[in-house]
Amino acid sequence: MKTLPFVFVLFLAIFTSCKRNSTDSLYNINYQNDLQTLIDDHWSRFSKGKENFPGGYALQILSPGGEYFVSAGDLSNTTNKTHFRGASTTKTFTAAAIVLLYQQGRLNLNDFVTRNIPGTTKPYLPETGEFDIPFKDKITIKSLLQHRSGVFDVINANIPDSVNQPYAGKRYVDYVTEDLNEPFHTFTITEMANVVAVNQLYADGPEKAYHYSNTGYGLLALIIERVSGQRYDQFIEEQLLIPNGLSETSFPYLGDDITMPAPFASSYYYFGGEQENVTEHNVSMHVAEGNIITTPEDLATWIKNLYTGKAGIENKYIQFLMMDCQPTYESHQYYGLGTTFTPTLGYGHNGGHKAFFTSTRYDPDTDITFVMYTNVWDFDLLNIDLYAEILNLYDLVYDAKEMIQK
Repeated sequence: MKTLPFVFVLFLAIFTSCKRNSTDSLYNINYQNDLQTLIDDHWSRFSKGKENFPGGYALQILSPGGEYFVSAGDLSNTTNKTHFRGASTTKTFTAAAIVLLYQQGRLNLNDFVTRNIPGTTKPYLPETGEFDIPFKDKITIKSLLQHRSGVFDVINANIPDSVNQPYAGKRYVDYVTEDLNEPFHTFTITEMANVVAVNQLYADGPEKAYHYSNTGYGLLALIIERVSGQRYDQFIEEQLLIPNGLSETSFPYLGDDITMPAPFASSYYYFGGEQENVTEHNVSMHVAEGNIITTPEDLATWIKNLYTGKAGIENKYIQFLMMDCQPTYESHQYYGLGTTFTPTLGYGHNGGHKAFFTSTRYDPDTDITFVMYTNVWDFDLLNIDLYAEILNLYDLVYDAKEMIQK
């Protein structure tokens, strides 16, 4: 989920449990201590001189030579089984669910969302007024996956001042939770779509350009539900979590489901020497685009399985489609079907939510998988340089990858 423009690339530290191939000298090297020193150094430099600075870095690595987990700061006491909010890494699961249904012949990626679901008289999206979004008859399922549908992003954009609504000029979610004082309101896909429909909002015409849209991914969740006959989280659990052994991953959807399973990492805002704990949070508005709770171990396993054909997406052509990333000319660099590509790091997704920054990648050239996260947003730094915190985390990951490739 892309809560802020800088929300995507963050990460941190490195792992545990080293498995070695004694027949290959490259894999007889244990990088655990070196990686720990590396992450401690990066965190020390980042947190230096900041009073009461909370949070830390954590990094999970899967490589041909072994598995590692390392962490620093307040996250030093965590493990690769500690839960955190993975935000928009959720989109990899939503995309996988859609292409799995495509693989099963239950939908067509190139169908317009107004078309009927194969073998039924029911369209992918309801024909009711709540879903009368602009250009609906020209939006394909594939364009929703690629963020090229032009669907207005209710989560990340203020509602235009020009609309005749009490939430004009505001974020709709902020209006409900703060102005109406309903912090535990359960947002629904229909509700979010209706904001777009009733105000006839759009970012651009379909296929005109890349426009990141969490609302578009909410529509994909509804398509998954209408095609499968199951609630989004139930379908994900049955078809993706259980087969991949991801027992510590969940997707809360109710407004009052704000806690995290133990053990978990708390998250913090930091500003002017003060910190605020923001761990408990309503994520019902982020179903299918940013509501995941997971662990470094689970997420690393998922990303590697997904991009090596072991997650249940066995069709090679479909795997190619997911990883066929096109230029976006913005922070995501290149984007495919629920997949971000970063040169030298590989394929995966980023996420940022209520003071968690997360990035995960799989590099097919080296067979190395990273999961990186931090649990603090430094607003002092971000007010100076929006991307400074992200770039610092990228430096850590590049250094770690260079180390274990030697």
